[in-house]
Parts: sequence; C-alpha cells; structure tokens
Amino acid sequence: MEFFKAQKAFNFMGWVKPIFTFSFLITIIAFYLIFQKGFVYGIDFAGGTVVQVKYDKPVQIEQVRKHLSDTQFSSAGIQEFGSPEEIVLRLQNSTSDVTKDTALSVSEALKGTGNFEIRRVDIVGPKVGKELQTQGIIALLVSVLGILLYVAFRFEWRFGVAAIISLVHDVVITAGMVSLFEVEFDLTVLAALLTILGFSINDTIVIFDRIRETITDSKESINYNLSALINESVTNTLSRTILTVATVFFVILTLFLFGGEIIHGFSFAMLIGVIFGAYSSIFVASPFLIWLGYDVAKAKAAQAQRLRNTMEKEKMRAQFEQGIV
Repeated sequence: MEFFKAQKAFNFMGWVKPIFTFSFLITIIAFYLIFQKGFVYGIDFAGGTVVQVKYDKPVQIEQVRKHLSDTQFSSAGIQEFGSPEEIVLRLQNSTSDVTKDTALSVSEALKGTGNFEIRRVDIVGPKVGKELQTQGIIALLVSVLGILLYVAFRFEWRFGVAAIISLVHDVVITAGMVSLFEVEFDLTVLAALLTILGFSINDTIVIFDRIRETITDSKESINYNLSALINESVTNTLSRTILTVATVFFVILTLFLFGGEIIHGFSFAMLIGVIFGAYSSIFVASPFLIWLGYDVAKAKAAQAQRLRNTMEKEKMRAQFEQGIV
C-alpha cells in the first residue's frame, strides 16, 4: 500500500548534520540521566514488598500515611495506583518470614482508614532482584550481539555496525526518558526495551534491503553516489515506514491512556522507542554507511563477481552432466 508517491527522492541526507547534532546531544543527555540520576527501580529489581489496596471511595494518601506512622509499615512508600480509590504500599525490605501473612498484617495496620480490600501482594527478595538486573543486562547484550552478527552476515560488517549504533541510540534515549520522567523500571520496561530492539532493526533491515536492491538495479556504478542512493531507497520505503509506525504508535498510545498502571511503564517506553526507532533507521543507521566508507562501485563489482562465479558454476555443472568434463 502506497501512502503517497513521490515524484523524486527526498534529500534526507541533506538534513543529516543538524539532525545528527540533535541526536548526539540528546544521547549525551540520556547517558547523563542514566548514570547520574539513575532509575526508580520497581520491586522486580530492587526487591521488597508491594501491596495494592482498593478502597470503595477516594482515599487521602496523607491520612493513610499518618495512620501508618505508628505501625511496622511507617516507612512504607504510598502512592495512588491508577485511580483515587487505589493505592500501593511499597516496603524496601521483603519479609523473611514466609509463614507470615503480609496481607493480614497490612489489613490490621489499615483498620480505620475506610472500607478496603487487598488486591495484590508481591514479594521479591533483594538477591532475586539483583539476579534479575544481571539477567536483564545480559539479555540486552546478547540481543544486540545477535543482531550485529545477523546483519553483518546478511549484508556486510558496515551494515552491522551501523545497525547496532542505531539500536544503542534508540535504547539509550528510551532509557533516558524513563529516568527523566521517573517511570518505574521493572520487568515490563525491560520487555519494552527488548521489543524496541526488534522493532527498530526491522525498519532498518527494510531500508538496508532497499539500498542493496537499488545498488543492484543501478546502472551508473561510478557516478551514482551513496547519498543519492540512500535518499532514493528511504523515499521508496517511506510509505511503509509511516504506515507501520502510525499503526504501532496508536495501539501503544491506547495502552498508555487506558491500559492502567500495570503496563504504564511498558507503554511509555514503547511510545518513545517506536518514534526514535523509525527516526534512527533514516537519520542514524543510513548516514553511518557513508561515514564507515561503504563504496557503491566496490559493492557493484562484488555483486558482478558473485554473479560470474554463480554462472561459471552452473556452466561447469551443465558440462559435467552432459559428460563434457
């Protein structure tokens, strides 16, 4: 489906310098946020106990906090959870007594604050939280390495390096936004980062494929410069990019607005990642092919040599089958 048909290729590469400057600055800011400000880790990574409480009418958090000041839950963090009638209590340390009924203890402590029910109790030990952090980092690194090897094998090493730089750009900026807006970093956000890797590399591969096809179809291997070739390839895939991004964006936006607090972190990270994933495929991955020294003439010559080798093998096979060789 063609969203629109361009009469000529847009000069995307002519906008690279100012846009790349923007990307560089926002990436530096994102790194600063990640390593200086850090994340608000959820129970999955920080460990502790989370208790979700549902009241029959809007509850005043300050009154609940004052009520718990003389109990064992006086240090609990309390915040609204999706609606004025729901709150969550966050305890930094999980209980070490597995026989202790946390829900019952919280119910006893909250007596007198109104009519409520305990809807959820999650307990994660600090050791498990550290293990999940480590495993999450390993999952991201293994995914990036696997993508690098796949793209380098399918195309060549310059395409692989350009794709990885683009993916790191997307993940770092998304993580920086999560830190900036203090979105709770839990397993759903980690899942969003892994999903962004897949979404971004898919769009990048489509553009890279079109670049390779354009090289194959082009007749002027000497005069046909790479910037013009990229402009043509990106323009030809622009309808597909717009339709894909718009479809995914509006689905994620619906989840963000109406999906509730449980998937708030996931949908927020995906909103950022989808936008920057499409953006980086055009303005980060593609320009790096130029800066890494990808040569159209050499690529055409290599393709011609592979074609000659294939034809020679077919000729020798035919001669062998006919008994000539």
